[in-house]
Amino acid sequence: MGTILKAENISKQYRLGKVGTGTLGDDLKRWWYHLRGKEDPFLKVGGVNDRSAKATEDYIWALRDINFEVKQGEVLGIIGKNGAGKSTLLKLLSRVTAPTTGSIKTKGRIASLLEIGTGFHPELTGRENIFMNGAVLGMTKAEIKTKLDEIIAFSGCEMYIDTPVKRYSSGMTVRLGFAVAAHLEPEILVVDEVLAVGDAEFQKKAIGKMQDLSTGEGRTVIFVSHNMASVKSLCDRGIVLENGLSVFEGEVEKAINFYLSNERKVIPKDLSTVENRSGTRLAKFKSFEIIHPNGQSVENVLSGDSVIFTFTLDIINPNKSLKVDLGFSIHTPDDELVSVLYSSYQNEVKHLEGSGCYTMECKIEELPLNEGEYIVKGRIECDKVESDWPKFPLGKFNVVKGDFYKTGNLGFNGKSKLLIKGEWGLKI
Repeated sequence: MGTILKAENISKQYRLGKVGTGTLGDDLKRWWYHLRGKEDPFLKVGGVNDRSAKATEDYIWALRDINFEVKQGEVLGIIGKNGAGKSTLLKLLSRVTAPTTGSIKTKGRIASLLEIGTGFHPELTGRENIFMNGAVLGMTKAEIKTKLDEIIAFSGCEMYIDTPVKRYSSGMTVRLGFAVAAHLEPEILVVDEVLAVGDAEFQKKAIGKMQDLSTGEGRTVIFVSHNMASVKSLCDRGIVLENGLSVFEGEVEKAINFYLSNERKVIPKDLSTVENRSGTRLAKFKSFEIIHPNGQSVENVLSGDSVIFTFTLDIINPNKSLKVDLGFSIHTPDDELVSVLYSSYQNEVKHLEGSGCYTMECKIEELPLNEGEYIVKGRIECDKVESDWPKFPLGKFNVVKGDFYKTGNLGFNGKSKLLIKGEWGLKI
C-alpha cells in the first residue's frame, strides 16, 4: 500500500490571550523580515505547550516539528493527555487551519468529524445537512442520493431526518455526522473524541464501520480517543503526543503502554497541586491510598481480601454545610472501565461542616477482581454540583490471585476481570 498522507515538520503557533496573529507591531516586524528575505522572527520564540505551567511568553507552540506518514488502508491512533495537541493536529490534517511551518501532503478526499455539529447548519433539517455536507466534500447531488437511505438508516435518526438539526440531542448530532462522514466514501476519515458522546451501541457500530472502511474498502482512518480499549481494537499504529511534541510512534500496543506507563509515573502524592481538573473545587481530592484491614497502606492486594479505599479531601467551605457525594471508578491499564461506585448509590452522602481536611473511606469486602493492574479515578459532587473531577488517575494498585472462592480453586485465568460467587442448587 502506498503513502496516502505525509506530514513533514508541521508546527502550529498561537498567541496567548489574543484573537488573530498579534499586534500591528508584530505584523510590521514580520513584514520587514520577509522583505529582507529573513525568517519570521516569531518562529524563534514561543513557550512549550504545558497547560499546567504558568505562561511566561506571549506565543506558544501547540505543536512542534511533527513528522509521520500514513499508508492507504491503515488506521492510525493519536493518543495523549488533554491539551497535548491532538485536536490541533486533526484540524491541521483536515485543513480547518493551516500549519505555521511544515507541510501536509494528502491523496484524495478527507472527511472529518472533529466536534459535535461541525459543518451542520442548525436551521436546516438532517436530510438537507446530508446534502450540504456531501457538497462540501465534493460529491454531486446524484452521488449523495445513492447513499442517502444508507446514511439515514445507519444514523438511526429516521424519525427526525426532516426536523431541523437544532432540535437534535448531542448524541443524535454525532450519529448523523458520523454517518455522513463514513458513507460519503472519503479516502481519509478523521475522527476526534466525539464518539464518546454516543451511546455504547452506537460506539460499537461506529468502530465496526471504521474497521470495515479500512480492511474491506482500503480507506485510511485517523482516530483520536481517550478510550484505550477502542484504540487498541481499531488501530494498527499509534502516535503519542505530549506538550505538543511527538514522543512515541510505533505499534499501537506499544504506544498505549508507553502512554499509560508515563501517566502512572506522574501520579503525585499531593493530588491537590495538580491543575488538570474541572469543578467548583469547594471540595477536592488531596490524596488516595488503599488500606488493608490491618491498618497498613498497600499497593498489592489479594483477590477476595477486604480493602479500604481511603480518600483525603480538602474542603474550602467557610459558611455552610456541604452534602458531599464521592465517586470512584476502577479501570484496566487500557482505561477500560471495570466498575464505578458513588456514595449516593448507597445513600451515604456525607454532610461536612466548614473548611479543613477530611477523610472518606469505602470498605470493600472480598475484592471481586481478578489478578492484574488497576487504576482508580475519582469525582466529587457538592450539593449535586460537580466540585472536583481530576483528569488524571488518583492512584493504582495490583491484584494478586487469591483464594476468592475459599475452596483452594483460584479461578479462571482468562481476560475476565470480575469475579462472582453464586449459590448453587439442583432441582429434579
